[in-house]
Parts: sequence; C-alpha cells; structure tokens
Amino acid sequence: MKILKTVLLGLVCVALLSGFGFRKDSPEKQRQEIDQMAAQVLDDLYREAPGSKTLIENAAGYAVFSSIGMNVFVVSTANGSGVAHYAGSGDKVYMKMLSAGTGIGMGVKDYRLIFVFQNKSALDTFVDQGWTAGAQADAAATHDDQGDAAALAIDVSPGVKLFQLTESGVALQATIQGTKYWKDEDLN
Repeated sequence: MKILKTVLLGLVCVALLSGFGFRKDSPEKQRQEIDQMAAQVLDDLYREAPGSKTLIENAAGYAVFSSIGMNVFVVSTANGSGVAHYAGSGDKVYMKMLSAGTGIGMGVKDYRLIFVFQNKSALDTFVDQGWTAGAQADAAATHDDQGDAAALAIDVSPGVKLFQLTESGVALQATIQGTKYWKDEDLN
C-alpha cells in the first residue's frame, strides 16, 4: 500500500510539474512556437551533424519534437509537442508525445528528437495512425570530424531514422521506450 501511495503521489507531482493538460496560449501562438522550436532544432542539428541536412533534404519528410522528461521517485514520464513536415508539398501536421515508465530517481531531462522518414509510407503511418515506440534504440557509433549523419542517426523502425539532441549535442543513444506520438487535434 505504501508503494502504491508513493507511485500515485509521484504521478500527481509529474502531472503538476509538467503542466500536462493545461493550455494557456491560442492555437495560433502554439503553432508559431512549435515552428520556431523546430527551426532552431534543425539549425542545431545541422551544426552538430552537417551531413544530416542532406539526409533530411532527400527524405520524404521529417518530424521535430521538444520533450521534457521527469523522474519522480519510481515514476518517469515525458511529454512534448512537435511538427511533422512533408517534403515537396510543405504540409505540416502538429503532434503530441507522451512517455511513461518506471525508474528510481529524481531529475528533469530536456531533449529534442528529429525523426527522418526515408519513404512516404513511413511518414504517413507515423502521422495518420500515430506511433508507439516500444524499445530502446542504442547506437555504438562514433563520428568523425565531418559529422557523418549516418553514424549519428539511429534506425528505430524500417524507413525511420532518429536523431536526439541534448544540451551536450547529438546523443549516440535515444530512449524512446513507452512513448506514444499522435496528432494534436487542437492544432490541426
């Protein structure tokens, strides 16, 4: 019973600290903020891994997400928002993400995710059906001074590569276990 109370208290704290479910800005302002975040994240990625620009330019599309993860006692969660871009048409779909799991500790992690879709089918599936990541993706890659994008991108499913940016640059591992992505009905 004591463990259940601790877990429930942790969930309440996470919900309150993350602002989950609370929207303060108009949909137009939220879209503008997401677009600005995505542009900045791509600039950061291109600086850290210059080859990523060519990879994205040759892709069917990409999606950029900003996420804040929290670990409170034995509960970990992350939530965020982002936008998927279709190459060629320039169409955009605004999306949400939510992650939940367990892990002992206390802390906050701010990170950015960039999904690169090598074919339209993979992008359509991500956008139209949502996507649930059920595994941790790790890369034991090293990169040279040219910032080889192929060495820094992690294959997370057929036709989908992932970059994760943290404050220290491009991460060579990305934990997306237990993460759900879906369309933001309020912004589309």
